[in-house]
Amino acid sequence: MNRKLIITCLFAASIFTVKAAANVADTTKVAPDAPLVFSGSVDTYYKYDFSGHGNIPTSFGNEQNSVSIGMIDLGLKKKVGKAAFVGEVSFGPRGQFQSLPDALNNNLTGSSYHIQNLYVSYDVSDKFNLTAGYIATFIGYEVISPTGNFNYSTSYLFTNGPFQNAGLKATYAFSDKVSLMAGIFNDNWNVYTATHDVSTFGAQLTVTPVKNWTAYLNVASGATSGTIFDLTTAYQITDAFKLGLNAADFSTAHGGNGYQGVALYPQLAVSKSVTFGLRGEYFAYKNGGGNVNGITITSNIKAGPLTFIPEIRFDSKSSDFAIPFQDSNGATTNSAAQFLLAAVYAF
Repeated sequence: MNRKLIITCLFAASIFTVKAAANVADTTKVAPDAPLVFSGSVDTYYKYDFSGHGNIPTSFGNEQNSVSIGMIDLGLKKKVGKAAFVGEVSFGPRGQFQSLPDALNNNLTGSSYHIQNLYVSYDVSDKFNLTAGYIATFIGYEVISPTGNFNYSTSYLFTNGPFQNAGLKATYAFSDKVSLMAGIFNDNWNVYTATHDVSTFGAQLTVTPVKNWTAYLNVASGATSGTIFDLTTAYQITDAFKLGLNAADFSTAHGGNGYQGVALYPQLAVSKSVTFGLRGEYFAYKNGGGNVNGITITSNIKAGPLTFIPEIRFDSKSSDFAIPFQDSNGATTNSAAQFLLAAVYAF
């Protein structure tokens, strides 16, 4: 009897020991993979041009005297070890409305969805990263998603510049203050298939000279796409005051056309939920295409994930500027003013 009891006790002890060892092993497992991150936004707006006509046709927000929609933006990203991916699509006119000819002609043809980002990346080391796919452009201050901009209406620099570049890029961080990206991209902007070949070179030098101040020196050049030089910088000078700047010069591959311009973005936070900002822009087309000056006064009023954006914009152009304005009688004029109220929900 005692022998059976001893055997039974030893058997129970062995099971307990195995379970305990398993529990110890569990504590030494590698941490689980990072979760799949889902994010996005929804936006809607009302715009009224004081002339009664739809002037100032920059990208997005062009419909006159109408409660209109922007887009629903849906993004996924995940990183496992050193490998990561990002996928982002949008549905609606803001995502689809991504070229100046379309913006000018109200041309929304084909599908209502648009691929914003679709790429994979790999950290070769802590300092060196490789990324390939269809990527939001590294050029410029403003972006497609309304959650990434302070103003709801967009600048002429944004409208005329690239939105996305498809290709392969490598980024090396020399320190926490200096990094360099260089890549090769498709021969045309804003398309994920090349017309002829992969022939546009792009580079970005990122410098953070002091805390809260970052500057990006950008270039993209190709035999088809043309050449653009771009400076984008933002400085959070105090907790309440931020100053941004974007300057660019673009030349087409043939004919010497293009544009140049500069935009200044001061912003002042008067409380945790209310910020006022101004965008002052000068923009000019080359080869006698004329110029335009724009002043946009904007406020961001936050209520949790929802941001209300009231905005007043005044544009004044030269007579030879390529985009016509109309006054209340339908006659050509050199000035335009509009009011816009947008609501953007981020998740």
